[in-house]
Amino acid sequence: MKAMDFELPDQDGKMHKLSDYRGKWVVLYFYPKDDTPGCTTEACNFRDALKELQKKGVAVLGVSKDTIASHKKFREKYHLNFPLLSDTLKSVIETYHAWGKKKFMGREFEGTLRTTYLIDPVGEIKKVYENVNPTIHTGEIIRDLDSFG
Repeated sequence: MKAMDFELPDQDGKMHKLSDYRGKWVVLYFYPKDDTPGCTTEACNFRDALKELQKKGVAVLGVSKDTIASHKKFREKYHLNFPLLSDTLKSVIETYHAWGKKKFMGREFEGTLRTTYLIDPVGEIKKVYENVNPTIHTGEIIRDLDSFG
C-alpha cells in the first residue's frame, strides 16, 4: 500500500513532505505527547539508534499533535537528532489511523495511538506496528529492515 504524502512543520518551523524522503526508508512514528515517560523512552531509543538506522538508509520522523514550541523544547531537552513534526490539526495522525480510543487508569478517551509505519524507498508501507512497546521498538525495526534486505 502506498504511504499518503503529507506536509508538516518540524520543531523549527521547517516544512517536511514525506515525498522529500523518496529513495530512503522512513520510520514514521506517531506518539501521544512530548516529554512523557513512554514517549521519551521511544524518542531516546530512536536517538541512540539513529547512526545504525542511517547506515541502513533510514530517516526517522516523529509525529504528535504537540506544538512546534513543545517539540523544540522536547528535542533540545533530550538532544534528539531527528525531526519532530507538529500535527496540531491531527490530519496526518487521522489519515494514518493513529488516532483512536485509549484507556488510562480506567478512563477511556480519544488520543494518539503509539503507531509506527515502516515505509520503503519507493513510498510503499512495508510494515505497520501498533500498540508499540517503546523499550524494544527500535530493535524490532532494525530486525525487520534486515529481513527486507
